[in-house]
Amino acid sequence: MESKSFFSLWYVRALMVLGLIAIVGALAAYANLAMKQARYSNYGPTTINVRGEGEVFAKPDIGQFTFSVRAEGDDAETAQTQSAEAMNAILAYLKEAGVQEDDVKTTGYYLSPKYTYPDRVCAVGMYCPPYEAVEDGYEVSQMVEVKIRNLEQSGELIAGVGARGATDVSGLSFTIDDESVVKADARAIAISDAQEKAEQLADQLGVRIVRMIGYYEEEMYPMYDYGYGGDMMMKAESAAVSPRMPMGENSITSTVNITYEIR
Repeated sequence: MESKSFFSLWYVRALMVLGLIAIVGALAAYANLAMKQARYSNYGPTTINVRGEGEVFAKPDIGQFTFSVRAEGDDAETAQTQSAEAMNAILAYLKEAGVQEDDVKTTGYYLSPKYTYPDRVCAVGMYCPPYEAVEDGYEVSQMVEVKIRNLEQSGELIAGVGARGATDVSGLSFTIDDESVVKADARAIAISDAQEKAEQLADQLGVRIVRMIGYYEEEMYPMYDYGYGGDMMMKAESAAVSPRMPMGENSITSTVNITYEIR
């Protein structure tokens, strides 16, 4: 009987110890899970953010410039007629030179009266009323934008519109008509640059990259500093000789910001 009671008591104690161990283990697991959840809910995962840059150089395949025709007359009809005659001659020349009609666009047309302010003689010490504007004819101004697909014609076309009555030519630039392909190449370089930087940083910190959790691409604009492109201004009288127009290369850039979770 005593032996039987001893084994029963030992069995009960063993069950109690195992139960306590199970309870302690469950509490430890719960505490660990709660700590992880609290850490992520309060602070989120540990991350690193890297910035990648990519640049691609490409030859421009399209040019663009603007020109204006201005005319004056004693009345609106006279001013408009003179402007129209010069503009029609220029448009006919552009068409003969092979410029497509869709590549010639009017960007502004203005008709306005001109005013003069005659001198007024006033006695010393007397009140002198303000000058009154006197209408003195009309002025017409029409601005046109031209797109050049045959870049070798750039200088010739500029000289041609000047010789046919354009009062000024401005804004010559060489660009890429469809930048999507070149932009994609620059973006691929930028992403590769960011990935390389992230791997180097993770190695230096002694951590590992788990996954990408954020991506942002900065809006960049093409650079036209490589060549003759950019703004220019020339009076029609200076366009008698066709100028050379070096085109150089355009720089297409992409900048990305990528966030990685690390552990």
